[in-house]
Amino acid sequence: MIEGKQIIGFELKAGGDVLWQSTNPATGEKIADFRSATPAEIEEAATKAASAFLVYRKKSGFEKADFLDAIAGEMSAISDELLAICMAETALLKVNLTIELNRTINQLKMFGNLLREGSWLDARIETAEPERLPRPKPDVRFMHIGLGPVLVFGSSNFPFAFSTAGGDTASALAAGCPVIVKAHPAHPATGHMVAQAILRAAQKTGVPDGVFSHLFDNGLSVAQALVVHPAIKAVGFTGSTKGGKALYDMAVRRDEPIPVYAEMGSSNPVFVLPEIAKNEAENFAKGFASSVSVSVGQLCTNPGILLYEKSQASEGFTNKLQQEFQQTVGGVMLAPNIANAYNTGVEHRAAHPGVEVISKGQTTEGLNVGAPVLFKTDSTAFMADATLAEEIFGPESIVVEANSKEEIFNIARNLHGHLTATIHGTPADLEAYRELIDILELKVGRIIINGFPTGVDVSSAMVHGGPFPATSDSRATSVGTAAIFRFTRPVAYQNMPDALLPEELQNANPLNIWRRINGAMDQGKVE
Repeated sequence: MIEGKQIIGFELKAGGDVLWQSTNPATGEKIADFRSATPAEIEEAATKAASAFLVYRKKSGFEKADFLDAIAGEMSAISDELLAICMAETALLKVNLTIELNRTINQLKMFGNLLREGSWLDARIETAEPERLPRPKPDVRFMHIGLGPVLVFGSSNFPFAFSTAGGDTASALAAGCPVIVKAHPAHPATGHMVAQAILRAAQKTGVPDGVFSHLFDNGLSVAQALVVHPAIKAVGFTGSTKGGKALYDMAVRRDEPIPVYAEMGSSNPVFVLPEIAKNEAENFAKGFASSVSVSVGQLCTNPGILLYEKSQASEGFTNKLQQEFQQTVGGVMLAPNIANAYNTGVEHRAAHPGVEVISKGQTTEGLNVGAPVLFKTDSTAFMADATLAEEIFGPESIVVEANSKEEIFNIARNLHGHLTATIHGTPADLEAYRELIDILELKVGRIIINGFPTGVDVSSAMVHGGPFPATSDSRATSVGTAAIFRFTRPVAYQNMPDALLPEELQNANPLNIWRRINGAMDQGKVE
């Protein structure tokens, strides 16, 4: 039975009178009732988070790792129930949700391992040289600490990996920051089950009351109240450009501005170089059509722009794309508003005088359905209208046929920020188009060679970010262990007595972590 209550620290509450429902997007059937959090509940969650931070931030890396591992264990124990409720709320396929759930569980464990080995602290020690001239060198020691309570917004399209226990939550908790999650209204029952798993893990591992809270709202009031609340020190968001920019604007206008790490819109351009277009058309077309249509195109790395040069081979290449796209199948989208936005966006683009529909996938019957669509334009029209490069969230992409290599470079130079860019080319192609890589380094967070952007691997080396408007801060990633640095800041301790230093910086190195001592990496003691 889904109770639909707020989780505020260790308490469950439902004092609000704004009632709304979770529904199945495929059938419209009601799943559960939820109440939006009241101002009093919002205040209690924020106050508890601020108090919990003073205790939780002092927990050792091993203790915080145990908490993350416990969350992973609690989620694993109810995986069948989570998958069942999530399928009902999102209409996503079980196979895809299973992969996502496992990714989320493994991501929690990955951050636990990071905490145990300690490298994320970037501990640095410069020992004193009292005899140095012209003035003595002080003893200075450096490490990262958590910022404070973090507000996390669940995303619509990743009910596990970018929601209640997703990467924002995992990295914030790893950094020593309490988390308040504003659940996404498209899958609140899924979020509630995950939040209860986190609550059980918190109680079992002895973390303080208030280190995690989970609030509901199907409007804007909870988000607005929390972003400006003085207890909140950072925000993690995955969603639309409009939503992310609005949160960013609110946060920077506070008396104490705070960072907002918003992942927003991205069309993830794909460049096909001449030899691939000539010799690998069928293989590429199959992979591309699959990447555009997987999960009904509702992925932040969906390849929404395809660019190649006009040539003797390009007509045959385009024909292969059309044929493969006709084999794709649409499906039920995540929520009515998402389906409406997609279909409206497709209609608007189809009406553009410089654009033609060259292929459509197969549609399905039912509510909130989106069908794959492949558009085509030329480089002149594409360069003249920036809206043609904007994301339409769903199984859609636009082919841009350029007239020359230099025109490909010029289009790339004029792109806005994206999460990814992909290049398909032979070794000879890639050498001839080396400048394209140099251009794209300034435009995206990840460059893929001879692959497709969908399917983000969760690893220490991954970057899931990019220049605006892909994200609000191009220096950050929301996937991989480096995501922790969004929620930390450096602190230096000068001439601090050893007994008063954090354990991570003490001479004896009781945690046995790697540290940079006088410029050299060392796992030993400071003599």
